[in-house]
Amino acid sequence: MSFKPIYVYSLFSMILLIWMGNPLSAQRSAGQQDQISDLSAANGPFPGDLSLYQHELEISKNTTSPGYYPSLNAAEISGAQRSGFFPGASFTGSFEGPNQVFAWRSADKYQGLTYICNREPGELYLVGGDYPPPTGLMPAGPYLAKADATTGKEIWRTYVDNANVSGRWIGNGNLNIMEDGNIRFSWSNQIVLIDGDSGRILKHNTLPSGKAPAGDVNYKHLTIAPDRTLLLKCQTRPTGEKSQGTMAIFKGLAKGLKQPNSHLVAVHPDTLDVLDETPLPEPASAPHIVTMHDGKIATYIPVDSGILRYFWNPEKQQLSKDDGWLMTAQQEGQSASTAATLIGDWVAVQTNGAGSFDSASSIVVAHRNDANKKHTIFPFGDLNQGEWSFAPPKAGVDPENNMIYSADAGVGKVAGIEVDPESGELSVAFVVDDRTTTFQPTIGPKDKRVLLLTNIKMNDPQQPMMQAMFSANYKEQLTWREASSGRILAESDFFEPLTINSLTTPGFGGRVYFPTINDYIMFQVLPVSR
Repeated sequence: MSFKPIYVYSLFSMILLIWMGNPLSAQRSAGQQDQISDLSAANGPFPGDLSLYQHELEISKNTTSPGYYPSLNAAEISGAQRSGFFPGASFTGSFEGPNQVFAWRSADKYQGLTYICNREPGELYLVGGDYPPPTGLMPAGPYLAKADATTGKEIWRTYVDNANVSGRWIGNGNLNIMEDGNIRFSWSNQIVLIDGDSGRILKHNTLPSGKAPAGDVNYKHLTIAPDRTLLLKCQTRPTGEKSQGTMAIFKGLAKGLKQPNSHLVAVHPDTLDVLDETPLPEPASAPHIVTMHDGKIATYIPVDSGILRYFWNPEKQQLSKDDGWLMTAQQEGQSASTAATLIGDWVAVQTNGAGSFDSASSIVVAHRNDANKKHTIFPFGDLNQGEWSFAPPKAGVDPENNMIYSADAGVGKVAGIEVDPESGELSVAFVVDDRTTTFQPTIGPKDKRVLLLTNIKMNDPQQPMMQAMFSANYKEQLTWREASSGRILAESDFFEPLTINSLTTPGFGGRVYFPTINDYIMFQVLPVSR
C-alpha cells in the first residue's frame, strides 16, 4: 500500500519518543497550579442539575442502541455505531452570556483510567489498569469499578488480570453495559460477564485467536449487535514484540515485525459461548461498528486496505464477508484510516490516523449501497512545508444536523463539515484552532447542540510538535462549543492530559467526566449571571 512507509515512519518516531519516558506525574503537580479557579469555584463534589435526570433518562430510552442499557451513556463511545452522539446529555450553561466552569476530582484514585459509563443516575462504571506505563513494573489490571457518580468514591473494584502473574499482553478494553444491567468485558483472549450491582464475575470464557499466537491478541473491540449477540474483533501484536500496552502494536511495526491478521468472533451474551468465528484478511487495529443494512446486521471493520463489511446472521449463527463492498480512503502520502462513522446512508472515515509529513488529512464518505460512490474533502487545506498531520481519533458525527467533525492534532485544528444527505457532497462549515487527540462528542437537543472538545497547550512551545504529542508534555482543558459554528461557550482551566485513547464522557445533570492517568475530573458549566 502506498501509505505504508509513512505509517511505519510515523509509528517509529512515536515509539521512540514514548519510550523516552512518561512525564505525566511531573505534569500533575505543575497542572494543579492552573486549576485553582475551577476547583475552588466548586469547593467539593456536585450532583449536577437534579431536575434534568428524568428528562435525560427518557430521551436516552429512545436513542440507546439495541442491546445496551437505556442510559445516558452505557457504552464506551455512545453505542454500537460509536458515533459520540449524546442527544440526551445536557449543557447547563448559557448560549448568550458568560459561563463559569466548576471542577472536582474523584475522591478515590483509579490508575490508568480509560473509560467511564453511566447506568442509572448516581451510578458510574470505570475501566482502568488497561493502560500500562511505558517503563517500570506492570500495575495490576485491567479492572472494572463502580463509583458514586458525584463523589467518585469507589463502591467495588474487580480485577480481571495481572500480567505479572498471567503473562498476557494487556491493552485497552471497551466498556459496555447491556440491557440487563450487567457488563461484558473482554481483554487479551479473555471475556467475562460481570454483575453490575456487585462486581461479581458470573461467567468466563477464552476466545480463539485465529492464526495469531494467543499471547499476541487483544479483544479490545466488543460491540453489541441489535439481537444482543456480542461481535468482537481482536487487535494483534506484531510477532516477536513483547512489550505491554496497546502501543506495543506500533513499537513492533517500527521494528519491522509482522503483525498477524485479526480475528472476528460472535459470542452469546449470556453463556459467552463462541457462536461463530472467521479470520480477517488483514490486521484490524481500529474499532469496528455495528448497524443494520438492508434488514441485515452489518459490521464495518477498518483494515490497512480500507473498510470491510461483514454480516451476522442470527438464524444461521453465521458471520460472512460482503465481497461486493470495500471502501478505500487513503491517497498517496496519507496513513491509516480510523474507525468508521455512519451518517445516514454514508460511511465516513478520517485519514492520517498514524500521521503524515507528506499529505494533509481528509474526510472520506462512501455510500452504503455502493462503496465506489465516494466524496473526499481536505478540511484544513494542503499541508505546509514542515507541518505534520496527525488525526488519530475517529470522526465525530451529528446525524440529525448532517455534520461530521474532523480533528487534526498535528496542525492543531478542528473542522465542522456539512454532509448533503442525498448526494454525499461535503463542505466545510467552520475551522477552529484547537489541538486534540481524542473524540468529539456532541450533546444536547438538535437546535442547541454542543460540541465537546479537549484542547492542548504545550508545556514547551519550542518543542517539536510530534515529540510533545507522544511524550504527553502538555496540559489539556475541556471546551464546550456551539456545534454548528465552533464558537466557544465555556472552557475549563488546563489540567494534566486526558488518558491517551480515552474520551470525555457526558454524565447526568450536565456533568462531564475527564479521565486521567491517576483519577478523573468532573466538570459542569453554569451561567455566571444565574
